[in-house]
Amino acid sequence: MLNEFVYCKRLFYLEWINGEFEESPDTIEGDIVHRNVDVEPSKDTTPNYGVGKFKSITLSSTKLGIISKIDMMEYDGGVVTPVEYKKGAASKVGAWDNDRVQVCAQALILRDNGFMCDRGEIYYDSSKKRISVDIDEPLIKETVSAVKGARMLLKRTSAPAPLVDSSKCFKCSLAGICLPDEVTSLSGKGRAKQDVRRLFPINDDRLPVYVQDQGLYITKAGENLTVSKGGKPVKRILLMETSSVSIFGNIQISTQAIRELCRRGITVSYFTYGGWFYGITTGTESKNIELRRVQFKVAGEPAESLKIARRFIHGKIVNDRTLLRRNNPSVTADALRMLNDLGKRSLKAKSLNELLGIEGEAGRIYFSNFSGMLKAREEFDFNSRNRRPPTDPVNALLSFAYALLVNLEVVTLLRVGFDPYMGFLHQSKYGKPALALDLMEEFRPLIADSAVIELINNGIVKRTDFIIRSGSCALLPDARKSTIDAFERRLETPIIHPVFGYRVIYRRIIEIQARLLARYIMGEIREYPEFRTR
Repeated sequence: MLNEFVYCKRLFYLEWINGEFEESPDTIEGDIVHRNVDVEPSKDTTPNYGVGKFKSITLSSTKLGIISKIDMMEYDGGVVTPVEYKKGAASKVGAWDNDRVQVCAQALILRDNGFMCDRGEIYYDSSKKRISVDIDEPLIKETVSAVKGARMLLKRTSAPAPLVDSSKCFKCSLAGICLPDEVTSLSGKGRAKQDVRRLFPINDDRLPVYVQDQGLYITKAGENLTVSKGGKPVKRILLMETSSVSIFGNIQISTQAIRELCRRGITVSYFTYGGWFYGITTGTESKNIELRRVQFKVAGEPAESLKIARRFIHGKIVNDRTLLRRNNPSVTADALRMLNDLGKRSLKAKSLNELLGIEGEAGRIYFSNFSGMLKAREEFDFNSRNRRPPTDPVNALLSFAYALLVNLEVVTLLRVGFDPYMGFLHQSKYGKPALALDLMEEFRPLIADSAVIELINNGIVKRTDFIIRSGSCALLPDARKSTIDAFERRLETPIIHPVFGYRVIYRRIIEIQARLLARYIMGEIREYPEFRTR
């Protein structure tokens, strides 16, 4: 952490104080490089005046108040030398400043434990060479100052500003969490929005797992999840390629599997057989208590909540209008004009009740024109939105797609550090993930509704894929699987971000929006930029 403090104070804050971390190819490769020294620690760490080495030595300094796991400690006579292993390459002039401070801190710890130490060494795996670092007074002074600075930063209630146009950001595993260019741009302190660099992959190699067939049993086997039926394995899933697990109906999962999923930060969501989302298992919540404290504070201030709620509804209405304009050839100019006017009015609403009234009127116009986006109108007749329970196939599809979307939002919000049950637009009620419902508003038409339109217009689902009893309509298993497939295809669709101009998939955009909301309520950016497709 001291290394990261010298490298980037914001990185130190996000990882050490907020507890945020994201694996990347570089961090995984770094773990591989450390395997040679990550061994069972040596038991005897008393000074030895022969020649040899210890690996994985953990020592601390009460004088400095720091602790370190030293990769390797070589000793020769009465002198010891800490050796730090690094995945990357050395700089053109030798060791990097942050690495020099780290190995100096290790040397100071060794001195405080009775060892003689006048230098350290850093092995850079990419360069295949060691760099010697003299533990001189200027470096000691710099290291002690860094320790004091890191301790002072612990007292802050918000993260330091991100680096501006720094090359350090390119390989940082937390770039997608920090959003350095996006934050500086939206705060008015950085480059233009359209020139923002995309510092994270366009998509995520990890994918969600949906388990639907009744009677299945999920267990852990090494680095895999094993899905079995009747004691026979039917599928193996790599844990490192899994982002979340969703379970529908009567499916069992072992304690060992749940524990491993929690350890890796992979959520387990539970749905009824029919697709009603009712629970989630997560690991230890984010350490970012300050974000949740500010979230509750803002939610308790009607004026501040209204500012954010306006953005949610404005984004939803604009995206509703865009979807109709693109997919309904018979939509009237009056309907589009009214939606445009309602979108503008939403930004000026003076109360939450007024805003909800505007949303209701926009929803009435949108859904009254929804059937015009469906090709199979005779087979899938749709007149208005209804739910709890849905009474026709289109409403059943919409309800199921919305359940998938709210689950994704809950998982994303937990990862960011929010409490998904305290919202700004939707009122918090027992068991209602209000903030998840808030953030999904702008994505309902773009992801859930679009997936439903694709299913119907491409003939993927038929009228026979539904069962209607006592005025209630439900999806049969094949229709649920098809809806999940269509929903996931939509999430994996790459688009040009309308604000920042880079190419990214919808799944990433949902996380970006959640993180931008966090940056807004923490005071890092001037306003929450709702997502509006072009």
